[in-house]
Amino acid sequence: MTRHRGFALFGGLVGVVVLVCAAIFAGYSTLAGSRHSDPVATGSGDGAHGTRTQARAPAGRAQTASAGAWTGSWATAPAGAEADAPTGYPGRSIRNVVHLSIGGTGTRITFSNLYSPRALVIGHASVAIDEGRANAVPGTMRRLTFARRPAVAVPARGQIISDPVRLNVAADSNLLVTLYTPMAGGPVTYHTHAQQTSYLAVGDRTEDTDGAAYTEPTSAWRYVTAVDVLNQQAKGTIVAFGDSITDGVGSSKNKDLRWPDQLARRLRDSGYGVVNTGIGGNQILLDGSLTRSGPSGLNRFRRDVLDRSGVKVVIIDLGVNDLLRGRQTHANKITAGLKELTRQAHARGLRVVGATLTPFGAHLGYTATQESVRERVNQQILAGGIFDQVVDFDKAVRDPYAPKRLLPEYDSGDGLHPSDAGYAAMARVFDLRTLESKAKAEL
Repeated sequence: MTRHRGFALFGGLVGVVVLVCAAIFAGYSTLAGSRHSDPVATGSGDGAHGTRTQARAPAGRAQTASAGAWTGSWATAPAGAEADAPTGYPGRSIRNVVHLSIGGTGTRITFSNLYSPRALVIGHASVAIDEGRANAVPGTMRRLTFARRPAVAVPARGQIISDPVRLNVAADSNLLVTLYTPMAGGPVTYHTHAQQTSYLAVGDRTEDTDGAAYTEPTSAWRYVTAVDVLNQQAKGTIVAFGDSITDGVGSSKNKDLRWPDQLARRLRDSGYGVVNTGIGGNQILLDGSLTRSGPSGLNRFRRDVLDRSGVKVVIIDLGVNDLLRGRQTHANKITAGLKELTRQAHARGLRVVGATLTPFGAHLGYTATQESVRERVNQQILAGGIFDQVVDFDKAVRDPYAPKRLLPEYDSGDGLHPSDAGYAAMARVFDLRTLESKAKAEL
């Protein structure tokens, strides 16, 4: 079958989504297989078991990222549909640069098509260790497969996990996660505030170790939402759940100085991976924009926390945007939302660490009413009964002489988001010994 005949066949099946996915997968897998017939290396032990399990699953089926003996090393929350890419990036390769918190001997990748009403065709995908500027470290390029095939159709609104590959990855290092999309699809599922430069190239440059073809830098992550690793000494995953302050807005780009990154460095020898599911503009109670700030914390908690690989602890830093964007004037409604998140986490056996809301008195649009509600929320958090453990981010970054504002050296410049030094101060307030405590808050 030629490529043009295959695409004509796909077009004739439009209207029945399941049939579309199956036809695209079968047609494009044949083409891709003819170009790349050598098999990809997969993990042994638990990794091999993961491959067999996925081989039994129908191609393109959405799968939970929490199945199997895996630890989350990196993650991001899908924040919305990219407004400037309504049909995706047909004929382009997308090379995402992501930063790992914990190392391992194998890895697997999750790709999300959450915000598209159409199937996403991945014709070719790879993972490699980053050498910088889209270049791969020699000898580390690995082709990704899906149910042992090189191409896949990710269903509308769904996600898929790659088969595991053998690749020794180090803690506090960068990976290149690359995918090629051969044809038009629906809107791109992406994460806006990556604080990390990724790259685009024309054509299928998925397994290029030389980054010369990747001439278009970009500040967003596209389609990739998780990197899990095999690590026999790992104790589990800690999920940082929040808004732009957890997302790292205001931190230096390409330096991985968000507070979850700096916490991960403190935890490097503890056996915990730390993953970041913050979304800029996110609220606890109200859904945000479909293109940027994601559904409410209550609506996305299961997807972005409970279903993560090996999760043991969740750190919640959410509520500032309920004041700034949602104009919420009732502190009890915010704390009730936080209690509900804790209840859901406890139902899964997770420990919950909650943060006080940081000051924003120098931010544009600040009002005395917002400050009053923030103070009442923080009083309730510090009084106990909402979280298992509290970290006082407010105290860590506020100016002691003007406590409604960030300390000047901790202010990135907008009166709201901390600087690199501010994020470091936030990471330092954690008592690492208490993260493993079994005590639960009485709600």
